Amino acid sequence: MSALDDGSAQSRTRPPRWDAVALGEVMLRLDPGEGRIATARSFRVWEGGAEYNVARALRRCFGLRTALLSAFVDNPVGRLLEDLILQGGVDTSNVRWVPFDGVGRAARNGLNFTERGFGIRNALGCSDRGHTAASQLVPGDLDYDRVFGDEGARWFHTGGVFAGLSESTVLLAEEAMKAARAHGVTVSFDLNYRPSLWASRGGGAAAVEVNRRLIQLADVLFGNEEDFSLALGFEAEGDLANLGAESSERLVLEVAEHFPRLHVIAASLRRVHSASRNEWGGLCWTAGELVRGVELRNLEVMDRVGGGDCFAAGMIYGLLEGMAVEDALQYGVAHGALAMTTPGDTSMATLAEVQHVMKGGSARVVR
Repeated sequence: MSALDDGSAQSRTRPPRWDAVALGEVMLRLDPGEGRIATARSFRVWEGGAEYNVARALRRCFGLRTALLSAFVDNPVGRLLEDLILQGGVDTSNVRWVPFDGVGRAARNGLNFTERGFGIRNALGCSDRGHTAASQLVPGDLDYDRVFGDEGARWFHTGGVFAGLSESTVLLAEEAMKAARAHGVTVSFDLNYRPSLWASRGGGAAAVEVNRRLIQLADVLFGNEEDFSLALGFEAEGDLANLGAESSERLVLEVAEHFPRLHVIAASLRRVHSASRNEWGGLCWTAGELVRGVELRNLEVMDRVGGGDCFAAGMIYGLLEGMAVEDALQYGVAHGALAMTTPGDTSMATLAEVQHVMKGGSARVVR
């Protein structure tokens, strides 16, 4: 993992229990399938959350040991979330359980209604996540000495979605990132800008202030052209939804210049032709060099939600395995692409399938 080796890792008498730990909110995703939220009569239930999606993919696709830092209300909805997470193999022993008041006035578990979109109809999300248990976490609520010290971890991941939940989650993310660094853990941050989270909290200007502060504590930064512009305040040229690779490269270089402490900056690249057909790729900066990943043209998309998170998971896997950055980037591009071919926020891909796509394999039936 030479791209990340700054000499800060502390020696341990035993191997760390966790390959990666994620801090974030997990919601129930209610999916109307091929229909619309407003006209649905049934929903399929998944679990999902930007930071959690990374931990789950690292466990289910790449076979690493991962754990979640979060909070749930202790009622049947919270236990459903726990059951879904356990099915994905992510450890929940460090989750904080908040007593249920019978109604949810004090705290609740979040819901996320999401349409997949098709053709000219774009994907649509409607979150119902106010006053959730995770959004009310405050500094001191989580035991970092236990998870990073006694148990041990190689990697810590959080991001802009968690920081966008409330004023207290900003402070908690900052506390967690500092604690991880103090224990010699590599820290990554995914910008994941969500306008809906910042609308009542000062808008884009507040997001820029928070994100610029937090990424000073990160070793690895994930994002896309929209994130670098709206979440960090760098000016983009053209339509943010369809910037060319050159414009994205310029944004990444500008971020690298302003935040020299970062070891790796990785960007997923997406050009949207329709909800069902995208161009997909990635680029990465490290040690003053830009690396471009393979570009997948005319990628057919079933469900785009979670593609960026799975891009991050693929890259983290590669870096944890000690691969060169350009090889880790290819894992990110391939894994993100596969995640968008299945429903739900989380990855259903296998490592063999990721490597098959990396080698340019076809979609012929495998018998």
